[in-house]
Amino acid sequence: MLLKQHVMAWFQRVQSPSRRLQNMRKKAAKKAARTLGNQPDFDLRVFLDTAGLSRKILKFRPSETIYSQGDSAKGVYYIQKGGARLSVISAGGREAVLAILGPRDFFGEGCMAGQFVCMGTATATDSTSILFIEKKEMMRALHAEHALSDLFISHILTRNIRIEEDLIDQLFNSSEKRLARALLLLARYGKDDQSHGALPVVSQATLAEMIGTTRSRVNFFMNKFRKLGFIKYNGGLHINTSLVSVVLHD
Repeated sequence: MLLKQHVMAWFQRVQSPSRRLQNMRKKAAKKAARTLGNQPDFDLRVFLDTAGLSRKILKFRPSETIYSQGDSAKGVYYIQKGGARLSVISAGGREAVLAILGPRDFFGEGCMAGQFVCMGTATATDSTSILFIEKKEMMRALHAEHALSDLFISHILTRNIRIEEDLIDQLFNSSEKRLARALLLLARYGKDDQSHGALPVVSQATLAEMIGTTRSRVNFFMNKFRKLGFIKYNGGLHINTSLVSVVLHD
């Protein structure tokens, strides 16, 4: 028995450093697993629907400014309810509407790519609730939480495709087609959360700025679309999905 104890003690002393290191790593891994097991799983919906560390919920009235062109770019915005209008003003004072966003859209993501100031102005289109996520917290969450990074990457890719389509639309399509496409996009055509073609509050002047034409041309085509049954006014503007035929027509 005594000989066996001596042999075991000798074996532990001569055990190679690499073997001891492996044992230490195994113990550390088991401890980390126990620690992680005590932490709650990441819930994407809770993260985007509630305030928390470096996240706060902001409320805006219709037409209230969310941020202005030239303001410091400090974080990313996520629309919980309502909508936002993104626009930019040239040095000569001419305004262009870049996009009308709705629930579950991100914006202000330029700060993640190194932008220090806001390149445009964001304005609430309705009674709007927005989750503001500070840049450092967004960076941390994107690295740590796959569900959030997947959603955000999908948003970035979709936004990039939208910008390319907007450029092609401006270069090659008539103002009538551009208006039809803008209305379908505003109605969130093809999206799971689209609310039966109902549009947010948007003026004909804003539509004209979005597609690069005059208000009188927008008014002409809106009357035409209404007569053809593509749109209707019933307590608001509603879009019939058949309007897509105008976009597809050569």
